Amino acid sequence: MSNNKFKVLVVEDEANICSFIETLLETNGYQALVANTCAMGQTLFTSHNPDLIILDLGLPDRDGLELIRFVRQKFLTPIVVLSARTTEQDKIEALDLGANDYITKPFGTGELLARVRAALRTNRFGVLGGMPGGVFRAQGLEINYERRKVFVDGAEIKLTQTEYNIVAFLSEHAGRVMTYAAIVRAIWGDTDCGSTKKLQVNMANIRKKLGSVPGRNTYILNELGVGYRMIDEDTDARPESRAGRGRSVSGSGRGGPVGLHPDGCRPGRGFQCPADDGGHHGHGLPLY
Repeated sequence: MSNNKFKVLVVEDEANICSFIETLLETNGYQALVANTCAMGQTLFTSHNPDLIILDLGLPDRDGLELIRFVRQKFLTPIVVLSARTTEQDKIEALDLGANDYITKPFGTGELLARVRAALRTNRFGVLGGMPGGVFRAQGLEINYERRKVFVDGAEIKLTQTEYNIVAFLSEHAGRVMTYAAIVRAIWGDTDCGSTKKLQVNMANIRKKLGSVPGRNTYILNELGVGYRMIDEDTDARPESRAGRGRSVSGSGRGGPVGLHPDGCRPGRGFQCPADDGGHHGHGLPLY
């Protein structure tokens, strides 16, 4: 079984419909999580951070609209409402709160799967299609968002679901430093926001699989004490554009150059800074 499937949370209180949707999703290559109350839906969302939510509105404990409000406080996870409520006002209210799509019951399986695919094209990080054509390329690295596959020099790299999500998240913010906290929150949700240990472990595995060593395949750069940055093909791929280029830090509220010396060199790239006289910089160590 693939460990890199899209994860879909189904919040539906009717057991027959819930079981049917769960089977439909799993037979079409998705990983399904199921909840029959709004409260359980919130718990599963927080603990599993799914890629998409299929949501019924008529839940036994509270209105499903509350789950939309809960998710939209901090996240752009696609939400497809699947409801027996058919009035125009019901649809307007759900969509205005942040639902991405609205399907009325009874529904066709082909239509539901098509709506799921369309919603997932707006990925959970809120970037439409990721890059033109759904593919990110930087030097020898290629990320196909539609297929959820990563390649280096044409060879497919086998990543776990979590590893892929980290790489995809960083690539969608290529050229920007994403703080450790911002990455942890995007990948694991609020429950793990205080810990960076699992991020560091996953990043070590990612770099190993990508063949990253000092001076070679340095697709993801570590800004020590701040976060990680995916190289951008239009900047880092051209040496003349690297020097002195200020970058904003996402998730920290700070801006300006990060990890750069006044002479424009970058610490941790496996070489000694030409301006390093042995006393005032001391940053010639690689960030691996």
